[in-house]
Amino acid sequence: MNLLQRFKITRDLHRMERQAKQEPSPTTFVDLAQVYINLGRIEDTLRIAEEGLLLFPRSEELRKVHKFARRKRLGERSDELRAKITRSPEPDLFHELARVYLDMGDTEALIGTCTECVRHFPDDVESYLCVAEARLQNFYRSLNSIEGQKAVSGLRKVLELRSEHVTARRQLAELFFRLGAILEAKEQLEILLRQDDLDEDGRLLLAECKGEHGPVPNLGQLLEEVQERGGLPNRSVSGLRRERKIASDDAVCSIREGLSRIVELEGVYKAAYIRGSKALVKGNIRSGKDSFLKTVRIVAKASQRVARRMELGNFSKGVIDGDFGHIVICCFGDVSAAVQCGEAVSTDRLLADLQELVAGSLFVGGGAKRSRER
Repeated sequence: MNLLQRFKITRDLHRMERQAKQEPSPTTFVDLAQVYINLGRIEDTLRIAEEGLLLFPRSEELRKVHKFARRKRLGERSDELRAKITRSPEPDLFHELARVYLDMGDTEALIGTCTECVRHFPDDVESYLCVAEARLQNFYRSLNSIEGQKAVSGLRKVLELRSEHVTARRQLAELFFRLGAILEAKEQLEILLRQDDLDEDGRLLLAECKGEHGPVPNLGQLLEEVQERGGLPNRSVSGLRRERKIASDDAVCSIREGLSRIVELEGVYKAAYIRGSKALVKGNIRSGKDSFLKTVRIVAKASQRVARRMELGNFSKGVIDGDFGHIVICCFGDVSAAVQCGEAVSTDRLLADLQELVAGSLFVGGGAKRSRER
């Protein structure tokens, strides 16, 4: 291709890109991407396909072009890495090639690459981890018991070679949890906790495992049951997070409704639900520095401290009398609900309402232990 031809092609490409931006449609983006494919410019093909999908995310043609370009780029990268490995085998090259095959969804090539790496470097932990993660993906996708068993064996092999490997232990714990092997999951999570490697997701899983007891189930039997049932008994960590968020949103709505009902009672001036440093309020409260909120926080903390020191159990409810009327407080753990009302208002009814509000919020927000299908 001479200089004049290159100039014409470049000019035409610029014109087509301007047209795609001025009059965007799936067809214009696909046509432009096809030109780049014919020129062998895969990076530009991928760029155009991604820009088109931002505007037309449901276009099947653009998705096909994007998939083709992505696989083409990964294929070229795999060829480059394979050539480098042939010249000079290095663990990092094997690892990168394995990740490329993982992105391509080529499990067999990934396993072959990692097996080859292990032959060169018998103690290479990352190769065992790559294979285990591929098996794990296959299991979650197909629920095949053999794939699940191989995933467990692979993760255990990684931990055998490097007992402090955080990723392998976390993945093994989540797999056990999702299978219903709660005690095994709890054991792995507690090891991470002792190593000070338990992240937020791990703590969420550990909270779900609390209180579990009983005989240790047979792992092979659990895998067979999952395959027969066609589903896992427990959610993934991401599913648990979504569940907690929904529960939290429901709890906030429930608390607001409860506070509104209480404030509507005759003689009630202010109402608040306090958890840690945050508060939901109703009534004549203008800011977080309101004396009512300060009083509730101080009295609740002081009462809990005194009750513990005097070995009286936990402070749960009380009434403060003064020129301001009554302040009624109900506590459970770090949660407090309180009301300020006039002297003529029945505090017994308010205490009952506040107790119901606190208990209900803890239940909806996930404070109560949910039963699992076993």
